[in-house]
Amino acid sequence: MAQQRESRWVKAVVAAIVRPIMAAVTKREWQGQENIPPEGGVIIAANHLSMADPLTISHYLYIGGRRWPTFTAKDAVFRIPVVGAVARSTGQIPVKRGSTDAIKALEEAETALTRDGASVIFYPEGTCTRDPDLWPMAARTGVARLALRTGVPVVPLAHWGEQHLLRYGTAKLRPFPRKRVQMIAGPPVDLSAYRDKPLTSTVLKEATAEIMRAITDLQAGLRGEVPPAEPYDMKKARQAAPGGSGPPEVAAADEGSAADPAAAGTAGDTEAHGGGRAPTAPDGAGEHGSGSEGTPRT
Repeated sequence: MAQQRESRWVKAVVAAIVRPIMAAVTKREWQGQENIPPEGGVIIAANHLSMADPLTISHYLYIGGRRWPTFTAKDAVFRIPVVGAVARSTGQIPVKRGSTDAIKALEEAETALTRDGASVIFYPEGTCTRDPDLWPMAARTGVARLALRTGVPVVPLAHWGEQHLLRYGTAKLRPFPRKRVQMIAGPPVDLSAYRDKPLTSTVLKEATAEIMRAITDLQAGLRGEVPPAEPYDMKKARQAAPGGSGPPEVAAADEGSAADPAAAGTAGDTEAHGGGRAPTAPDGAGEHGSGSEGTPRT
């Protein structure tokens, strides 16, 4: 990956540490691994339940999909002794919050997809869900933009169960007894109707809706429930609340939540072809980094 030294040795050590931990605290129920391309660039578009799900998704992708997962991460992670070195060595993409460096992060993600053939995980919602029943929320359009720009497939990934391991908004980890974590990848989302079209706001919103519909349908299957007719929208929730700030958990959505630079692309969406402002910096980023080299071993 651009401007990063990746180490197969460090990746092997990280995998050797994480795998037994995940086996000790989760009971995995995995489906759809066959839908993850064995090679080549691919966007994994996932719902976001908990600050623990970057680990469970990485576990699924590495063992089940035999792909090394790539995440973006807050630049603060790279300043932590040892952790920062590991992040760099495993190919994570640093993102500076509130900075035009988010553009650089998007460029690095695009390079990882198109040049390095990496599997890059994004949360289209941009943060952990605030839906009261934990359904996927209304998403930003950055992931669709990146997919249509690069032409790489978008594999929808839904999961359920991490909220019992680490509920969003709390620091209390509940590792025991082991938690049931369900994970399923679906076939690549059909975005052919939007390819080769100007990346207008309408096109991006419709493509985003297709991606989120696929994720939500997969999660509905895992849960055995019917999703809401309309996804929860944090912006509307803020506007509807007294004072326009929304409930505390909604108003705090931009403070320290996991997200990604692609999800932040909405700020630049316009009806003009290729126009609009550059993507704003992300609200935050996933905690686990990766690259594209190396084939995982089971």
